[in-house]
Amino acid sequence: MKRTFLGEFEEIVLLVVAGCAEDAYGVVIWEQLQQQTGRSITISAVHATLYRLEEKGFLSSQMGGATAERGGRRKRFFTVTALGSRALQEIQVLRDQLWKAIPQGKLQLIGQ
Repeated sequence: MKRTFLGEFEEIVLLVVAGCAEDAYGVVIWEQLQQQTGRSITISAVHATLYRLEEKGFLSSQMGGATAERGGRRKRFFTVTALGSRALQEIQVLRDQLWKAIPQGKLQLIGQ
């Protein structure tokens, strides 16, 4: 089976969905992304990434019930799939190996 790779933003979005204590839907994910990264991110970029991750099989989604506060519109809730969980675990292992391979003191800033 061909392996699908994640881009940096996809990885961060997937991590935020995995880390959401409440139901993960667009606005909550968007707010957490901005808070955790300190970046200014558009909601449309988040939605496009969520749908792309779902197409790749890393996320699944289901529609919630309509609410009066949203004018009768329903929220789409996202959850990490088994494939998404496995991808995140593989990424963590790889990053840990790469960090451990850096010789001690190699990343110290010059002049300190």
